[in-house]
Amino acid sequence: MTEQFIPGAAALNGWRKSSYSGNESGSCVEVADNHPTGIPIRDSKTPHAPALLFPRAGWSSFITAVKSEAFLT
Repeated sequence: MTEQFIPGAAALNGWRKSSYSGNESGSCVEVADNHPTGIPIRDSKTPHAPALLFPRAGWSSFITAVKSEAFLT
């Protein structure tokens, strides 16, 4: 995967927030599913800005680590 960001990410369908996000307008990361080359990630406060694009395997490993609380000290 050579592409690392998606300039027109606002045009993608299927953006979703974490179930841990509140309804306030605070900081939140959104993820889009079904992109052909990776997992797009964007800041919900700036939905028209470019989105970062992560490899599927890397994103999956990150989510597994978060769920296992690997980052807690």
